[in-house]
Amino acid sequence: MRLTVAIIYNQPDQGRYFSMGENRAVEGVLDEVKAVHQALVGKGHTATRVGLCPPLGAVVSSLRQLRADVVFNLFEGFDGSPETEALVARALSDVGLPFTGCPGEALALGLDKGRAKGLLAKAGIDTPRFQVLGPEGVGNFDLEYPCIVKPLNEDASHGLNEDSIVHNMASLREQVQRVSRLFGGHALVEEFVDGREFNATVLGNKEPVVLPPSEIEYSLPAGKPRLLTYAAKWEPDNDYCHHTKAVCPANVDSELGSRLRKTARDVFLAFGCRGYARVDMRLDSQGNVMVLEVNPNPDISPDAGAAKQARAAGMEYDDFVEKILMLALEKV
Repeated sequence: MRLTVAIIYNQPDQGRYFSMGENRAVEGVLDEVKAVHQALVGKGHTATRVGLCPPLGAVVSSLRQLRADVVFNLFEGFDGSPETEALVARALSDVGLPFTGCPGEALALGLDKGRAKGLLAKAGIDTPRFQVLGPEGVGNFDLEYPCIVKPLNEDASHGLNEDSIVHNMASLREQVQRVSRLFGGHALVEEFVDGREFNATVLGNKEPVVLPPSEIEYSLPAGKPRLLTYAAKWEPDNDYCHHTKAVCPANVDSELGSRLRKTARDVFLAFGCRGYARVDMRLDSQGNVMVLEVNPNPDISPDAGAAKQARAAGMEYDDFVEKILMLALEKV
């Protein structure tokens, strides 16, 4: 089947992330778009790149004018307005165009870390204890140190650095204030789990398949917390990048591998994901699998974890991209 595909993505602009020095994550989507475009053309499809710019109303109008069999959705939200990622997916549903990846509801849930963790707990899926706190509510803190402080509504490790791990009220207050100032709103504060770290990509719709998990291995200097910071992902000259390595497939025994895969699959289904998603996990001190985050529509660049896991499962990159495309056409 040869298809006409529109690849939609957000055009990088000089917004909030640039002023914070965290623009590489935003610009990285262009590398992803180029690779996906090449893969689709290599498979014989006709592919067009469609960069989206604000305002959202103009985007919805442009989506209605697309002439394509299917949309390859690489849109990650406008700079400073991450909620637009879900809104664009919902607009695609309203227009009636089939599109790759997760529906708007799953994207919105993945971006709201507090609501996501509440859903995990309700579904009986282990996740670290947490609170959603703003600067005015830090006095209500009721967790055990150490904790990690994250922006409530961001992805791509925006706002995460070694100071995000807090051990006392003074550092907690400082980090909650920093997150609130830079990203607006509240922070997610959760008890820091320092065991082995894994992630697994789930691929499919009603009958999803879990690709071979990766393990994040740290060789950081003493005193630096084992944390996948923004720098670890996006700044090649930083210590965190030099001393953080993803190993795929993870070196795990069959019992742990089975638990990781079951957890990832359960999370995928509980969140209403479709197409592909990534689940981040760590082991606690008793060896329990604790879900840290759910990432609908994660990075699928050739050097990203999802593509590496696909290769470990025997899929070349072009086949992986086409599989995601075909899943968008399945009736669900």
